Amino acid sequence: MESFLVSLSTVAIAEMGDRTQLLALMLAARYRRPWPILAGVVCATLANHLVAGFVGVRLGRFLTPTVLDAVVGISMVGMALWTLKPDTLEESSGGGSRTSAFIATLVAFFVAEIGDKTQIATVALAAAYSNLVAVVAGTTVGMTLANAPAVFLGNVFCDRLPLKTLHYVASGLFLLLGLLFIWRVFQHAV
Repeated sequence: MESFLVSLSTVAIAEMGDRTQLLALMLAARYRRPWPILAGVVCATLANHLVAGFVGVRLGRFLTPTVLDAVVGISMVGMALWTLKPDTLEESSGGGSRTSAFIATLVAFFVAEIGDKTQIATVALAAAYSNLVAVVAGTTVGMTLANAPAVFLGNVFCDRLPLKTLHYVASGLFLLLGLLFIWRVFQHAV
């Protein structure tokens, strides 16, 4: 249960103000069909995070608990710093596409998640917990919870969010998580 809850909260926090959340806002404003967009987010996230989780579990098998805690801790501190850099999303000028909202979201989200901090967090969490199902379920639910308001409220939501504050809060939470894992490294040494 811990791996599910930590995965859920980590990704939900990481997603606040992330480029994929901005992508959800853009798709919601363009298509105005929230349910197919949310379904595309869930499917793309599930596929992307399954791959990331599989890689993380495989990597985790080769590392000792101390090394694993150090890697996850350093990754979380790196994500804390990365979170301070706001993401932007440039809208492409193609407006006349007849692609369905679901397919457009599925493809756009899968590609946008490659190398994203939530994908990297999934790799690190799967390596740390080696429970692929719990980690992927947690990260997928976290991604869905973070993007659902953006999908359903579209542009109205975007203009009212204090993104800078969200970045600082998310960064602080990542820093705390990172320090917790690093503290565990020192606990292993004692």
